[in-house]
Amino acid sequence: MTIKTTTTRRRFLSGSAALLAAPAILRSTRAYGATPTIRVGHVSPRTGPLAGFAEADDYILQAVSERLSGGIENNGKMWSVEIISKDSQSNPNRAAEVASELILSDEVDIIVAASTPDTVNPVSDQAEVNEVPCVTTDCPWQPYFFGRGGNPDSGFESTYHFFWGLEDVIGAFLAMWDGAGVSKSVGGLFPNDADGNAWGDAELGLPKPLAAAGYTLTDPGRYQPMSDDFSNQIAAFKEAGCDIVTGNMIPPDFGTFWSQAAQQGFAPKIVTIGKALLFPSVIEGLGTRGFGLSSEVWWSPHHPFSSSLTGASSADLAHGYTAASGRPWTQPIGFKHALFEVVADVIARADDLDDPQAITSAIAGTNLQTIVGPVDWSKGPVKNVTKTPLVAGQWQKDGDGIDLKIVANATAPEIATTGELQLLG
Repeated sequence: MTIKTTTTRRRFLSGSAALLAAPAILRSTRAYGATPTIRVGHVSPRTGPLAGFAEADDYILQAVSERLSGGIENNGKMWSVEIISKDSQSNPNRAAEVASELILSDEVDIIVAASTPDTVNPVSDQAEVNEVPCVTTDCPWQPYFFGRGGNPDSGFESTYHFFWGLEDVIGAFLAMWDGAGVSKSVGGLFPNDADGNAWGDAELGLPKPLAAAGYTLTDPGRYQPMSDDFSNQIAAFKEAGCDIVTGNMIPPDFGTFWSQAAQQGFAPKIVTIGKALLFPSVIEGLGTRGFGLSSEVWWSPHHPFSSSLTGASSADLAHGYTAASGRPWTQPIGFKHALFEVVADVIARADDLDDPQAITSAIAGTNLQTIVGPVDWSKGPVKNVTKTPLVAGQWQKDGDGIDLKIVANATAPEIATTGELQLLG
């Protein structure tokens, strides 16, 4: 489907642009005639267990397409921008397949992807082998970099990533737990996937820094995603007297664990889970047992950043999405938008848009203030990776609904807290 659009900044900021059904191709109004076109491929999990990460895709893609409908000027020439979006179906093999289609059949000039290693790693691998400039986000940098066999001394040639790392999520979690008055006995839930193996890794994951901070981690070993029985993990946590449970899970797995924990009389005082507890729909589905659960907070309406592309504040973007969709804001919205901020900036700065290496060089030279914070690949921590700020939050009852309160910000004090940690039970 080809969508021809026009836009005004006011329309984007207000969020009044209607949501459109899963656009496959969004093309600017200048895509014809003598105006050259640069094609941007986009991959995300529209369907499957990771679909929550792509909930706002239609809104972001439509708004960005409208904002870029007049094209982007590069070296005195206007270029149209065509965005071709494809669904990974939450499957790494499918992500690689559609990335290959975008590169070899659609002949995209830049490819972007988001939403966990299951999406960003296979897309990045396809881009790297085909020497296509690539930007990704929404995945801790260690499973992105080391999960792809990255060497800190050499890095990658064509693929770049912006997000936070495991050291940041550990710091945010510790800032939230310290002083809570509970025992420092932690139960770990790590699936046998790229995220879980990175989070639970003895050298690069949670075990060492937790031990250094005086916490004892009980790790019963990797479980298979979509497991229907967490009895062994629950028994191990009960025996160890775990007051805290942490880990990285997809929503269905956490729902199963949390239900079985109640049935088996396991009642930790703090439950801080990455990935699964990002989305209000998941918390609402847990009923009253969703109150008090906690997670990392990548982005929120309270983050003090604005879009380089539209001038919209974090609050503008979040509230615009809610006004347009009738649904609560979610954390990936900011990072999906920031992907296209980077793309637009790179298109404007590249020395030669007909040369993939020039585009890649422009990505590497990015120094941009975005709606999720600064993106600057000159600052590491390794080649091809730059980090964004991270804080910790808790889902708390707010009137008749729920709200994600930022309860610990020691790792990023520029992001204000909006509440205090409450113990479960």
